Amino acid sequence: MRVLLTGHQGYLGTVMAPMLTAAGHQVVGLDSGLFADCVLGPSPADPPGHRVDLRDVTADHVAGMDAVIHLAALSNDPLGSLAPELTYDINHHASVRLARLARDAGVRRFLYASTCSVYGAAGGDDLVNEDAPLRPVTPYAESKVRVEDDLHALADSDFSPVFMRNATAFGPSPRLRADIVLNNLVGHALLSGEVRVLSDGTPWRPLVHAADIARAFTATLTAPREKVRDRAFNIGAEFNNVTVAKIAEEVAEAVPGSKVVITGETGADPRSYRVDFSRSRSIPGVFCEWTTRRGAFELVDTYRKHGLTREDFDQRFTRLAVLRAASDAGTVDDTLRRRR
Repeated sequence: MRVLLTGHQGYLGTVMAPMLTAAGHQVVGLDSGLFADCVLGPSPADPPGHRVDLRDVTADHVAGMDAVIHLAALSNDPLGSLAPELTYDINHHASVRLARLARDAGVRRFLYASTCSVYGAAGGDDLVNEDAPLRPVTPYAESKVRVEDDLHALADSDFSPVFMRNATAFGPSPRLRADIVLNNLVGHALLSGEVRVLSDGTPWRPLVHAADIARAFTATLTAPREKVRDRAFNIGAEFNNVTVAKIAEEVAEAVPGSKVVITGETGADPRSYRVDFSRSRSIPGVFCEWTTRRGAFELVDTYRKHGLTREDFDQRFTRLAVLRAASDAGTVDDTLRRRR
């Protein structure tokens, strides 16, 4: 298949592109390039692609494509809360516009990277499945719910959107993110000797390795249409439903000599939920290999191998810091568009 991969120079896209290529697909990337320099280790070999802001996509970018995998977004809660209007403009409006252009161009399958954060304040002890009420508590999660609703309205006999509700990602990528929970805790432990948890440690989180996400998208791309069209799938595994305190304990095990410090300064986090992932396993080829514990050890090895520094950890691999630095340097404007 000829596949347009948005966000191909991001944390997940950099892992996914080689897997899609290895599966025999012809990948064309589309990325604004805001995080293209957030590289840990050797520079990745990107597929050919377009350097364009998601808000500026045209029909030419989707012409001739068999499928679109849409990863590009303002991708975390702190950033979304800082600039909610941009989050909705990029994550919601630009995503729906891309889908309309794709449908009108004859693209048949549209895999949308949603999030398990849509369950936000689920509470209770039961596992939530794809039919559970959606209770987003941040602009980021709310933007994902809105896109799912609008893509559902676009679905027809020819256009098949699929909603991939990823658990919180972890694991190495040639373009690292240090502002997601496991990656952050491991880096902090290595650099400071402390596994520092700012909440009270009690919230439940579902986690999933970046490579397991990439495998799920690759399998869903060619899954039978009747199994996936206009359906939501939680992407992850039940064994990675863990509390933040448990994640911290696993990190301390992976970083000898480090100690867990639960400050509780941010109090109890309302985002607490455990997720049922059984529906996604009905898709041939979708399965998860990585536990959070194994992922913590892998991250330690990767950080040490490539000499992770405090400056890189705090600045180059933290999305909000990268955008603030770009704004201060005048390389992006107030709307986060790159200046020419």
